[in-house]
Amino acid sequence: MWPLRMFFSIMGHRRWSLGIFLTVYAGWLCIFTDAQMKIPPETVQKWARTLSQQIIAIASKYSGAPLLQKKLKDIEPIIKIEEVDGAQLVLEFSDEIERMLGSKMKSVKRLADTAEDADLYHEFNTSLKFDYFNALLVNTMDEEGNFIELGGEFPLEENEHFNKLAVSTLMSDIQVPTNVYNKDPDILNGVYMSEALNDVFISNFQKDPTLTWQYFGSSAGFFRLYPGIKWTPDSNGVVSFDCRNRNWYIQAATSPKDIVIVVDVSGSMKGLKMTIAKHTINTILDTLGENDFVNVIAYSDYIRYVEPCFKGTLVQADLDNREHFKLLIEELHVKGEATVKKAMKESFRILADARANGQGSLCNQAIMLITDGAMEDFQTVFEEFNWPDKKVRVFTYLIGRDMTFSENVKWIACNNKGYYTHVSTLADVQENVMEYLHVLSRPMVINHDHDIIWTEAYMDSVLPNTKELFKSKAHSLLLMTSVAMPVFSKKKETLSHGILLGVVGTDVPLMEVMKIASRYKLGAHGYAFLITNNGYILAHPDLRPLYYDGRKLKPKPNYNSVDLSEAEWEDTEDTLRTAMVKGQTGTLSLDVRTAMDKGKRPVFLKNDYFYTSINETPFSFGMVLTRGHGKYMFFGNVSVEEGLHDLQQPDLSLSNEWTYCETDIDPHHRKLTQLQAVVRYLTGKEPDLECDEVLLQQTLFDAVVTAPLEAYWTALTLSATGVDEGMETAFLGTRSGLMRVIRYAGSEKRAGKKFLTPLDKANVFTVDHFPIWYRLAAVNKPGQFFFYVPHDDINKGRNTFVAVTAVTVTEGKKTALAGAIGMQASLDLLERLLFSAAKQPNNTDCSDVEGICPLSCESIEVNCYLVDNNGFVLLSKERGDVGRFFGEIDGSVMAQLLKSGLYKRVTLYDYQAMCKNVHHHSNGARPLLSVSFLWPTGVNKVVLLKLRDVFIGVQHLWTLA
Repeated sequence: MWPLRMFFSIMGHRRWSLGIFLTVYAGWLCIFTDAQMKIPPETVQKWARTLSQQIIAIASKYSGAPLLQKKLKDIEPIIKIEEVDGAQLVLEFSDEIERMLGSKMKSVKRLADTAEDADLYHEFNTSLKFDYFNALLVNTMDEEGNFIELGGEFPLEENEHFNKLAVSTLMSDIQVPTNVYNKDPDILNGVYMSEALNDVFISNFQKDPTLTWQYFGSSAGFFRLYPGIKWTPDSNGVVSFDCRNRNWYIQAATSPKDIVIVVDVSGSMKGLKMTIAKHTINTILDTLGENDFVNVIAYSDYIRYVEPCFKGTLVQADLDNREHFKLLIEELHVKGEATVKKAMKESFRILADARANGQGSLCNQAIMLITDGAMEDFQTVFEEFNWPDKKVRVFTYLIGRDMTFSENVKWIACNNKGYYTHVSTLADVQENVMEYLHVLSRPMVINHDHDIIWTEAYMDSVLPNTKELFKSKAHSLLLMTSVAMPVFSKKKETLSHGILLGVVGTDVPLMEVMKIASRYKLGAHGYAFLITNNGYILAHPDLRPLYYDGRKLKPKPNYNSVDLSEAEWEDTEDTLRTAMVKGQTGTLSLDVRTAMDKGKRPVFLKNDYFYTSINETPFSFGMVLTRGHGKYMFFGNVSVEEGLHDLQQPDLSLSNEWTYCETDIDPHHRKLTQLQAVVRYLTGKEPDLECDEVLLQQTLFDAVVTAPLEAYWTALTLSATGVDEGMETAFLGTRSGLMRVIRYAGSEKRAGKKFLTPLDKANVFTVDHFPIWYRLAAVNKPGQFFFYVPHDDINKGRNTFVAVTAVTVTEGKKTALAGAIGMQASLDLLERLLFSAAKQPNNTDCSDVEGICPLSCESIEVNCYLVDNNGFVLLSKERGDVGRFFGEIDGSVMAQLLKSGLYKRVTLYDYQAMCKNVHHHSNGARPLLSVSFLWPTGVNKVVLLKLRDVFIGVQHLWTLA
């Protein structure tokens, strides 16, 4: 049994002058009492030994762990243990991911070709009359029961593949933002032309049933989406979604760019003008992505950088930096007179330095001038810095209704390969800002550069039940990436104009990508991850993109620009990150500190990292195998008939989030559970199912080896003596995602009613993790039970405990983890065992004892605590203390235990946490050695270029010395 601690405190005695520490096989028994009390050490040792024997006996009996380990020992002569070749496995996974993503790119290419051909043969008709399905209006009737215009009957059915949304897989429909007239000739002609995409949408989905949303975003503003849906406006009835603002559209429509935004803050810009100018800057920032670089300069009679730290340079336009700029822009105030020449000179110098030093995007460069007029002589600036090559485009935005200086502002743009727009109201900002994207896209259009782009990770805005999903899965697996491609006009008469028609694309759920890295091949603590060529995480089990604002889940400001070094913080030299950003293939070994069970339990692992690039994408893939429980796999053979019999027993289940058989390809298979799919495949009823033969063989083998446990557990429930009161569940799990569970008590009698139910995601096999009890068992010595109190969003009662141990198989010098087995019971049972063991006999000689005698944990004057190896209370008569860190209950005792060496402090760092508002209290005291001692709530991070101001979340945890 893993060491437990027992603490005794005598009510009324606040001074501890005697401490007795006794080590026994079963754990630690620590008694602190008044110096005048004489408790023979051998008495305490006897209590500890008795309690140890009883707890182990109970756990062994009701879990059946000895029986399972014996069965595994019996089959060792017929199994084969092989070392996992991580270097080969990472290449196999990356090849599968490459094929999957390649299929998405082919689908997008077919859409682009079809759209361009459709436009080539379409003649623009200014008087075109055409009814289409408007996603906002479909299935809407007027008061007389007739479908309204553009809102005809559009059959929708709930579809499991599309997040259980009601969709039409027979047709796409059209979404138009509220600020775009849905019958504008440009809209009608574009919608009519793009009708040709319907057949390709359907054909793509038939060729690749794993496809999700496919779409065409038009430069005119409409959005064609397949499958068609009923679009829901916001609470104000407004449809603010504009496809042209989406990252996939912007990245596909333009090449990477360096942008310097120059804004006039002279006195003439006061009032509404400054409000419009700020909104214009924010809109420009929203059109930038992580492949772009930016800076913002304000000018009046002098120039100043809105962020002084970035003087004279460009910074990456990731979400962090864009949001930082927006905050600073809100603080701009008007003052003085405008002298644009100095600001333009500084902007040209920044961009010239970036070109000369090989910095920035190394592609397009532009200056965005936002002003209400330009009066001085500025021509010499362009003659000196930009002519005749005109390497930098200048876009001008004339703010306000006054047109006095419009010719000057227009001249600047037109003589520097830019574009001039007049922004007189806030409503004008969106459309006018988007014009610069069309100008920057012209070289791509003229050269017909059909570059396929992949976006960074983002959240699916139409995903239902987001809160529930993010509670049950690694956050990064609920994110998406998109692959997109620009659509150009191929008409000869307009070819030289460089007309961008729009962008086609499809979404790729990162969960589907990461499912390719099968959990069973990675082991209990192994994992896979994916990053971009900028080092930002696409998928990683430690990525946490959301935070709680009160009870509401919200995305963090920088949720999609979290660097790999912030999750793999033990890689202090950035060796892993550097190699992966460069697209290299290789390996790395690191000693890693991490935490389990909601960050409460530190774990020390030896991780082997394997990484490689994904061809034809900007992504790199990595995976981790942990030595000790990810290094070896074992294989054994059983007949299908024998395995099928044991596989169909009522106590057995398979993880429905693992892919034993691919049920998402054929729509008829989507309603099958994984167990049903496996059985139908093995019985020949569904021979066309694509199944993982290696995993199926392991599953059949595990079903046969663990089958005797069902009979053993059943026999206990039917025995004449019955089951001990408070015993609730026995369970086991194997490396193949197989679980067996038996309930010793009915639901009405169980304290842990939700333990191991489908809702209890922390304790079952999921797409991103093994159960918590399995992982805890894996890092402890096989055969020794680990005890803990389950406490999470599902198991809230803190009224049960779990005992679990690992089981293994051995071949020669190689040992492989086969699974974990355990039991769960109410704390009442554990309390009875403690009270029966920790007491002196009634005939104890108390003649020389002052105080309580005979001593017993049942006495109301004695507090007894059973504490686990991480310092959390496993049992206390005060049930409110269960699950709490013991240092919060009695910091002075915890300090003595730390000083004596029974516990040691483990420090972890969290670079993704967020600072919360500090609540001030009148009482300056704090509990000694609280679990959150010296643990700020998070990181206040402003990451701009390589300049960082970081407050690191420091987590102090506790473990056995």
